Amino acid sequence: MAKSKLYFIILLFISLTGFSQVNVLSFSEYIGYVKKFHPIVKQADLTIEKAQTELMQARGFFDPKLEVDYEQKTFKDSQYFEKLNATFKIPTWYGIEVKANFEDNMGDFLNPEATVPSNGLYSVGVSASLAQGLLINKRMAAIKQAKLFKKQTAADRNLLVTSILTNAADAYFNWYRQYQELLVYDRFLKNADTRFKGIKRSVETGNKPAIDSIEARVSLNNRKLNLVKARVSFRNASLELSNFLWLNDRTPLEIKENLIPENISATSIDEVLKIDVNDSFVINNHPKLLSLGYEIENLQVERRLKMNNLLPKIDVQYNFLTQTPENLNSYSNASYKAGVNVSFPLFLRKERGGLKFTKLKIQDKEYKLGLTRLSLENKISAINQELNAFTDQNELMTILVSDYEKMLKAEERRFELGESSVFLINSRESKLIEIQLKSIELENKFYSTKTKLFNTLANTQ
Repeated sequence: MAKSKLYFIILLFISLTGFSQVNVLSFSEYIGYVKKFHPIVKQADLTIEKAQTELMQARGFFDPKLEVDYEQKTFKDSQYFEKLNATFKIPTWYGIEVKANFEDNMGDFLNPEATVPSNGLYSVGVSASLAQGLLINKRMAAIKQAKLFKKQTAADRNLLVTSILTNAADAYFNWYRQYQELLVYDRFLKNADTRFKGIKRSVETGNKPAIDSIEARVSLNNRKLNLVKARVSFRNASLELSNFLWLNDRTPLEIKENLIPENISATSIDEVLKIDVNDSFVINNHPKLLSLGYEIENLQVERRLKMNNLLPKIDVQYNFLTQTPENLNSYSNASYKAGVNVSFPLFLRKERGGLKFTKLKIQDKEYKLGLTRLSLENKISAINQELNAFTDQNELMTILVSDYEKMLKAEERRFELGESSVFLINSRESKLIEIQLKSIELENKFYSTKTKLFNTLANTQ
């Protein structure tokens, strides 16, 4: 890859410095650099990093936590109280929390329930949710949804990159078309120039009438005019192509006229864009379907959380109390602190409404998923039929071009024998140019349909 990058930079440097040497930019290399350096592709990659960051934030809900609460009150030389409460908590996956606590309180007006031994009081215990929050809670849901969001973001990223590569490929094919048309006009300009010079000499020697020289000159000037237009179109196509070429994500490149496209084919396009619609293609792996699937899974997690909210809140805690935490035997049921908290809404209207709304959202996304799958299948089938039709048309067009070339050569031989005229040659040549341009246009439509298929398949792996 390093050698390829160096070659590409040298190649573009030569084109930028204006040397007359002609260089070829292959379709494979072009697409490779769009993938590597285009800013929007870089931007799409950032979404993956953002999703990873959100997952890290969600995992933060399970980070151990140290809490220290210190409070003191002194008034008129009397120490009302001095209270220290330090707690270390470890959240776990299910609604259970392990914690260790140290409490040290003193003072003249201390609340009796806050009285502890002179060396402080230690406790170790657990708190748990026995109904709502046991099998799923906000922390668990946040982790699961962040993981699903990361996968969904990767699928959406592939869709965005596919869109950029589709536009880039279309720009290359248009550039290739304009170059092919430029070659056609250049070739027939040379033919017209050679013919004009020959006829002019024949007119000067009296072998041809003067009108033939005028007709040949009209044809020559028309070819020159067409070539000028073709060069402008090729230049504009080059500028359009430059929009997708970057040396890095901040340095755009401009293509000069001495850089030309390679001769491309349907096979090379399939290889570069990885277009494959055989038995190995699985529609369920399409990024758009994957994205919708992950979205539905995300809503399923939300549905489970809403269903869990229908349960009563039963929070319990149990803590062993000791003055000598280093002695394991000091932890016993004789010294403990326990509690339970129960709450339950009487009508559950908020909870039932939230659950029903989530179910409706899931149903809506499932309908959308089914319609999207059917639409993709039909679209892929239609594009393949369109490609088959273009293949047949291109074969017929190749035969037509060959026949028109034979007719032009036959007319030129007849002209050499004095049995034809410049007008007939120009007419045959104009028809040949017209059919060649139609052939190039048809070929371009075939390649554009290939990119349409690539965009539909969305395979950027």
